[in-house]
Amino acid sequence: MRKPTPPAPVKAEPKLPPPPEVVLPSGSKQEQWDALVQLVQEDPVCQTSIRPGKKIVVGVGDLESEVFFCGEAPGAEEEVKGEPFVGPAGQLLDKMMAATGMQRESIYIGNIMNWRPRIPTEEGHEQLGNRPPTAEEMAYCLPYLKAQLEIVKPKVIVALGASAAKGLLGADRFKALGEIRGQWQEFSGVPVMVTYHPSYILRNQSHRSKRAIWEDLLLVMEKLELPISDKQRNYFLSRS
Repeated sequence: MRKPTPPAPVKAEPKLPPPPEVVLPSGSKQEQWDALVQLVQEDPVCQTSIRPGKKIVVGVGDLESEVFFCGEAPGAEEEVKGEPFVGPAGQLLDKMMAATGMQRESIYIGNIMNWRPRIPTEEGHEQLGNRPPTAEEMAYCLPYLKAQLEIVKPKVIVALGASAAKGLLGADRFKALGEIRGQWQEFSGVPVMVTYHPSYILRNQSHRSKRAIWEDLLLVMEKLELPISDKQRNYFLSRS
C-alpha cells in the first residue's frame, strides 16, 4: 500500500531586519516631513512588502495639528491611493471629526504600518481581506511613526482600534480593547486616547457602539479645550 505523501512544510515568514534609526534633518516642519517621506519611500523593507502596483503609505494632514489620529495599517483603498483612511472607514472618520468641529484638513492622520499586511494570494489576483499586523511588523515601522510625532508635536494621539493601541502601548497592556478604551494612556510623552476603529461602527450600527466612540471623542475635545455644546454632549443617547 502506497504511503500518503506528507504535506509540504510551511514556509516561515521571513524575519525583518532591526527597525530603522530615523534622524530628522534640521529645517522647517515641511522640510522634515518631506525628508521623512523620502526615507519611508526608499526603505527596502517597505518596498519589498508592498504588492506590485501598490503604494507605500505615510501619514497626511496638517503638520501643526494638535491631534494625531493613528490607525494600524493601510487597507485596499489606501494602498492604491497611498494615503491613510480613504476607504469606507476613512469616510466615517471624516464624519466623526466633523461632528467634533474638526475637519480632515486641520488634523493629522497616520498608521503605524506603512504597508498593507499581506495575505497569501494567488498570483495575478487582488488580495481579499486584511489581517492585523504582527508585533514585528509594527515594531519595524514604529520609528517612522515616532518621527511623524516629532514633526507634528500633537497634544493628543487618538489610537483607533486594538492593533494601533497594542502597537503604541504594548501587546501586554490589555487583552480586550474595552479594558483601556476611554482611559488616558501615554506614548512618547503624548497623551493617548484609545477608542474603537471606525470599521467597528461599520460592522455594528447600534447607538450604543456609536455613543462609546463619541464619549471618547468628547474626552479628546475636553483635553484640547474645544467648545462642546449640549447637543454634542447628547449625541447618540437616543434615536431622536
